[in-house]
Amino acid sequence: MIPIPFKGAKRLALFVLVAAVAACGVPRSGPTKSEIYAGSELKQGDAFVVQVNDRVTRATAVVPALGFTAAFLKAGLVGPDTIQSGDKLTVSVYENVANPLLGQPGQKATVLADVEVDGLGFIYVPYAGRIHAAGDSPETLRAEITRKLATQTPDPQVSIGRVPGDGSTVTVEGSVGAQGVYPITQSTRTLSSMIAKAGGVGIAVDTAEIIVTRGKKSERVWLNDLYTNPNLDIALRGGDKVYVQRDLRAFTVLGATGAQSRVQFTTQTLSAIEAIAQVGGLNTGLADPKGVFVFRNEPAPIANAVLGRTDLVGDQRMIYVLDLTAPNGMFNARDFLVRDGDTVFVTEAPFVQWQKSLSIFTGTVASAQTLSTATTGKSLGNAISGH
Repeated sequence: MIPIPFKGAKRLALFVLVAAVAACGVPRSGPTKSEIYAGSELKQGDAFVVQVNDRVTRATAVVPALGFTAAFLKAGLVGPDTIQSGDKLTVSVYENVANPLLGQPGQKATVLADVEVDGLGFIYVPYAGRIHAAGDSPETLRAEITRKLATQTPDPQVSIGRVPGDGSTVTVEGSVGAQGVYPITQSTRTLSSMIAKAGGVGIAVDTAEIIVTRGKKSERVWLNDLYTNPNLDIALRGGDKVYVQRDLRAFTVLGATGAQSRVQFTTQTLSAIEAIAQVGGLNTGLADPKGVFVFRNEPAPIANAVLGRTDLVGDQRMIYVLDLTAPNGMFNARDFLVRDGDTVFVTEAPFVQWQKSLSIFTGTVASAQTLSTATTGKSLGNAISGH
């Protein structure tokens, strides 16, 4: 057996003690790389750990597609003067006779004000009866009333005035300049024009999402897409509700980064490198650039594509690994898209754990030495004093 020099033995003992302290666990921001890998399905865990490469970035590059269905897209423009249920009409009838049908003797004009179109689309005009008005223009309705009155009074002259009612209005709410109920007019027959009428959006265009509710159906679109694709600028219908909101998607960042928090998306697409940058980047004193992990529940079709399988069913727990020090590591991090609900975790560098363990050990030794010195001094003092 080769004897170990005293100083060498002390160093060895120090190393063993520090390693023991590290094994017992020291304060840290989360699991180590080895602990994360230990949870993989290859080691009887329940998560698939996948190294990110070009193929993986392509397979996982899924962006939420928002848009309108054919029912919304094919709805034609409502005429600016189309009568709807809830509208209020003014029906004026002029009769060039001494004893008019609708007015008092000698009265030439009779005005029927605030004639409301009922829920079934009808109005009632004396001597003309119940007439269907919804869906017609004022001119069409005028001709119909004239035809029915002409059989009872000679050459009646009819005019129609219209004030849009609840049936011809759209409710605009959310992050707009002026929330309110707006009538559909010549200048507000489409989605973008109605938003403009309400003062435009009050949030960043890149994060603005528009929800249109018609009856029991709600559909949504990105504001950017609405502006860049004219086909998405749908025609509105009376009773529609338009709601403008900020993108509600978010991800969580933990570990050795500039900040640890839940962060909302600021653009429609967000890469891993952008997600890290949003919280101040990697902590240069703690982070391991080889240990950037993205935790996600991945739909089966994507998980099968990533893993080259066809047998997976249901959401799968996936852990994507990014090594920023690899030759194309930064490119992979730039191309790999973060999705709603993701957790981005950056592990601490190995030497950080060593330093923490060493600090704890040396602090413990220093405390013990201080206590020993104090005890020795007290014993010596007692001996000198004869106690």
